[in-house]
Amino acid sequence: MNPAERGPDRVALAAFAGVVLLGGTNFVAAKFTIRELAPFWGAGTRFLAAAAILFAIVFARRLPLPKGGALIGAVIYGTLGFFVFYALAYYALDHLPAGIVSVTAASAPLLTLLLAVAQRLESFRWRGLAGAVLAIAGVAIMAGRGAGADLHLPAILAVIGAAASASEAGLLLKRFPGSHPITTNAVGMATGAVLLIAASVLTGEPRTVPTTTSTWVALLYLVALGSVALFILFVIALNRWTASGVSYQFVLFPVVAVLLSAWLLDERMTLPMAAGGALVLAGTYVGALSGRRVSPTEPEAPLEAQASAAGRGPPC
Repeated sequence: MNPAERGPDRVALAAFAGVVLLGGTNFVAAKFTIRELAPFWGAGTRFLAAAAILFAIVFARRLPLPKGGALIGAVIYGTLGFFVFYALAYYALDHLPAGIVSVTAASAPLLTLLLAVAQRLESFRWRGLAGAVLAIAGVAIMAGRGAGADLHLPAILAVIGAAASASEAGLLLKRFPGSHPITTNAVGMATGAVLLIAASVLTGEPRTVPTTTSTWVALLYLVALGSVALFILFVIALNRWTASGVSYQFVLFPVVAVLLSAWLLDERMTLPMAAGGALVLAGTYVGALSGRRVSPTEPEAPLEAQASAAGRGPPC
């Protein structure tokens, strides 16, 4: 039976739960690393190590590396999805609470829908417009004076730009021939890592080695669990469930991030932050998640499309 016609099985739900837990925790772990590591340098070393692990898997399983159009797509995907996205996200994390960054980033499904309509990949829906209005109102409230002095507009705009970059990276993958998702992400992460480290050199960032235990633990987590394991669980969930179902991860990330931030980082939750975040999540749900119907003949997500081209086999 087509996965669009059935609900998730236990494996899919377990993988989905893992994605939500790891993805939400990533915001807090990254916040720990930028306390000691410069943003470009910290993100670059993270993805360089993660790419090395993925390439080890590629060679161990003798997976074919992308060529031609697939290679171009993987490089563009890495540039937008890992370099631009994380450059903006780490900048935002250096100025905003991790919980607020995760809440604003939850607009990614809505931005994907709006970009797809603009590029004529999907038809216009009034729900999308209504969701955009709600999300923009929520961002305005969070960026207002009542949300705290550290919630300045450039950082909020950086989060939105990061989410838009990730959304566009996914849409562009549909325009290029597919390859195995592990090899695509290995090339993408390596591309992003090189660009991030180059940006670190050009901007004169201090390129230091972590000296505290908390930074090392956060960095190792981001490499092994927050990058490699998260990606594998994401692909497993996509292979066994619909992409529209898995997309609810973006709405649930903030729940994990806000709770962990309050516990580990002592970040205070104010009323404007909660109200604005609720509007962003409501806008994301109305505009991108509610009322959606899956077509069994059309792939919904770049990774799902790539997995289909690779035979839909699970990556591990």
